[in-house]
Amino acid sequence: MAIREMDAKEVTRKVMNKKELFILDVRNEDAFSDWKIEGENLTHLNVPYFDLLDGLDEIKDQLPSDKEILVVCAKEGSSIMVAEMLSDEGYEAAYLKGGMKAWSEHLEPVKVGDLADGGEMYQFVRIGKGCLSYMVVSNGEAAIIDATRMTDVFIDFADSLGVQIKHVFDTHLHADHISGGRMIAEKTGAVYWLPPKDAEEVQFSYEPLVDGNDVKIGNTTINIHPLYSPGHTIGSTSFVVDEKYLLSGDILFVDSIGRPDLAGLAEDWVGDLRETLYERYKELSDELMVLPAHFMIIDELNDDGSVGEKLGVLFAENHGLNIENEAEFRSLVTDNLPPQPNAYQEIRKTNMGKITPDEEEQREMEIGPNRCAVR
Repeated sequence: MAIREMDAKEVTRKVMNKKELFILDVRNEDAFSDWKIEGENLTHLNVPYFDLLDGLDEIKDQLPSDKEILVVCAKEGSSIMVAEMLSDEGYEAAYLKGGMKAWSEHLEPVKVGDLADGGEMYQFVRIGKGCLSYMVVSNGEAAIIDATRMTDVFIDFADSLGVQIKHVFDTHLHADHISGGRMIAEKTGAVYWLPPKDAEEVQFSYEPLVDGNDVKIGNTTINIHPLYSPGHTIGSTSFVVDEKYLLSGDILFVDSIGRPDLAGLAEDWVGDLRETLYERYKELSDELMVLPAHFMIIDELNDDGSVGEKLGVLFAENHGLNIENEAEFRSLVTDNLPPQPNAYQEIRKTNMGKITPDEEEQREMEIGPNRCAVR
């Protein structure tokens, strides 16, 4: 029985459509426990590759005989060999093309909704990393917010829509993943915008993103209003698009709130975080659809695969927005910080333009889950 190759896009569609999938993950136990493919109807079996070198007899009673088995490893090689072993034993087997590295990099575009002038809002779901990027399209022009380093995905998607990328934004200086914003701007001639308070050490030119500096996309009514909203970083900036969408960056998530410590200043910035969430955001319409820069758990995906929820619902249901006592809020934020993201200092330096790692180094720097939220 031949084995087949299953790419990250096919796995993503299975996850988003809540399809059943049996995964045999042959990475080491610590790698598996730290980060794996997640989904509502997935079944996992983690057995390190080296434990299978002598055959499959030890795990046959845990393998399904009536459904396909997807074998997953870090880069692909080990999973191909195990899939071949499964096939030789009569199992229906596939392997994840490119392994978990490919899973980390896949972007799935999802249309979030329409804009008042006939334009569109798209969300790019980096399902293996929990990153969310955005493209605002209006009258033949596009703006991209919080792009990842897989720049061709955004450029090719804009080309498929027949629109020209005019502006690229980062809501803040990212520490968990390498931004593709500057590269997209260089490739397309677009303007690259950064919050100046996050950009004091950057080694390249940019347009300063400040309150009151609205950017128009297309030739009709789509304005992007920046809203200074510090807390995750000192320069964190949110966007209100078309008076309909709130792009909250890493300040507010569907199921949690942003962490203020990735520059080592948790105690200093927790007050800014509270002011943004409990005062600045309180002044905004409850009807705004919050579109964050990350999701933490797969349960945050909506039925269509998008991530987002109305601000009013989050003020009612998100625990991080419902702590009246300021001391209790400070304790929640500073005492419940997850481990720092992998290589976050190097990622920050890369996003500042201070270092220029090659593509393979960048991939290694980003491996693992995002950790931008307070637990």
